[in-house]
Amino acid sequence: MMEVNSTCLDCRTPGTIRTEQDAQDSASQGLTSALAVVLIFTIVVDVLGNILVILSVLRNKKLQNAGNLFVVSLSIADLVVAVYPYPVILIAIFQNGWTLGNIHCQISGFLMGLSVIGSVFNITAIAINRYCYICHSLRYDKLYNQRSTWCYLGLTWILTIIAIVPNFFVGSLQYDPRIFSCTFAQTVSSSYTITVVVVHFIVPLSVVTFCYLRIWVLVIQVKHRVRQDFKQKLTQTDLRNFLTMFVVFVLFAVCWAPLNFIGLAVAINPFHVAPKIPEWLFVLSYFMAYFNSCLNAVIYGVLNQNFRKEYKRILMSLLTPRLLFLDTSRGGTEGLKSKPSPAVTNNNQADMLGEARSLWLSRRNGAKMVIIIRPRKAQIAIIHQIFWPQSSWATCRQDTKITGEEDGCRELCKDGVSKK
Repeated sequence: MMEVNSTCLDCRTPGTIRTEQDAQDSASQGLTSALAVVLIFTIVVDVLGNILVILSVLRNKKLQNAGNLFVVSLSIADLVVAVYPYPVILIAIFQNGWTLGNIHCQISGFLMGLSVIGSVFNITAIAINRYCYICHSLRYDKLYNQRSTWCYLGLTWILTIIAIVPNFFVGSLQYDPRIFSCTFAQTVSSSYTITVVVVHFIVPLSVVTFCYLRIWVLVIQVKHRVRQDFKQKLTQTDLRNFLTMFVVFVLFAVCWAPLNFIGLAVAINPFHVAPKIPEWLFVLSYFMAYFNSCLNAVIYGVLNQNFRKEYKRILMSLLTPRLLFLDTSRGGTEGLKSKPSPAVTNNNQADMLGEARSLWLSRRNGAKMVIIIRPRKAQIAIIHQIFWPQSSWATCRQDTKITGEEDGCRELCKDGVSKK
């Protein structure tokens, strides 16, 4: 009877071992190449997209408001990782290891954390801004005047820096060869990791969820006329802007949730959980989080017509560089507006800007007039006026102010006028 060697740890032949090792090396090289492609794509879209967002607000004064100030701040946070941390990660991928020394490792890890925490805190600030604008509109002007808005923005970044500084004292910024990154090491201190996940992710997202749930409830109540006491009229622009920022929040949560919950699980029970997490899942969670930095600018362009138009103007102006920093406020874009200023939006005139619309005026003395308003050469032009009796037309001109300039034509006649 053949004796079985119970001490054999691996009874495979050397040829089989080499074949499996070659397969693993090939798979590893394929994964590394895929990570490099994803990171290059992320860097390009991140830089181009967020520069478009910042230029859009700088070029158009109608986009320069409290809400968009935090949008620009969020774009800056997204740009930080594309300028330095992501390129050095690419170098590590191509060199198959970290060759830049400890100083670059610490700087890269610090800027990575600054960008991530800055993003989540800015998303929280945007949600609070939208909540105040829609749910507390009567107090909004006092809460978000020019001075207080800049103070809120400064506070957001001060809290971001305070949140990232402890990493240097805990020694948690380390190079991880699995993701070719100098990043926060989840296994350094379980209590610190739990604190980071709670303070940097769970608490901010809970605040954002509360704000957006309250907004959704109010929108539904107003739509179904449950809230008859609500003074502010929710326009399609308001709802569209709210939806845009809601999608930004959802995608951020989806991209960053896997990494944070893996870190939380490892911190709670490191010896039992850590060995069971597949390496591919760990790597995927990190690069999902990295990919999020390029999404926000794309979302603005896809969901917000005004930003999309400004993107097109900027890209077209590249053919004539002298027009790149030209003020396009008279083009009539609104963007993710906060509380409109009365000087611009008397009788909701700003809702008309930048869109082709028709106003139907009700019959008066058996006749009617149709005014079609279209944007053309940065102006709103009155295209067509028909069938208005001369006497009534004279009265209308005397009683109202009609203009063909950028503010459009909203007040037309005190009697017999309806807007549609």
